[in-house]
Amino acid sequence: MERLCGAGSVTAHSGHMFAYKGWNDMLRWLDMPPVWLGLFLVLGWTQSRILPMGLDLSGGWFDLLSGILVGGGVILVALAASEMRRQKTTIIPHKEADRLVQSGIFSRTRNPIYLGDTMVLLGLLLYWDAILALVLVPVFVWVIERRFVIPEENRLRRKFRADFARYCQKTRRWL
Repeated sequence: MERLCGAGSVTAHSGHMFAYKGWNDMLRWLDMPPVWLGLFLVLGWTQSRILPMGLDLSGGWFDLLSGILVGGGVILVALAASEMRRQKTTIIPHKEADRLVQSGIFSRTRNPIYLGDTMVLLGLLLYWDAILALVLVPVFVWVIERRFVIPEENRLRRKFRADFARYCQKTRRWL
């Protein structure tokens, strides 16, 4: 026996409940920063293969810079994830935070994960010699800021009020 409970939210099948959230929930899970980063990386890589500019930035300083950016970005993401786990709050952007994390890497930047993602994007674009795709970096920052940073900050502002205001005064959004 199958029975729909609510507007496409949960289905009962043979006495067992399983989650069916519908298209909106699936799209919401696709609307995640790693998916956006992956999309921008695919665009950059594609530009480097289909429309190479004939510039070879490989070797020497550009490889070092690329490695520092990618490695530094991964380290920022790992430090932020570790701190959020230590504070027992969610890393999922669409969920409400249980705590306002201000320690560790969050004492230096309010968005270390997004900053790390941006560093990875820039580093890989340089590594791939995707010069035309460098314009994707500010576009990525704009998308991340509009889709995630501003809504997250609005939720934190509503929940933590004065604490969040003080945090914003002492810690910059990006750098």
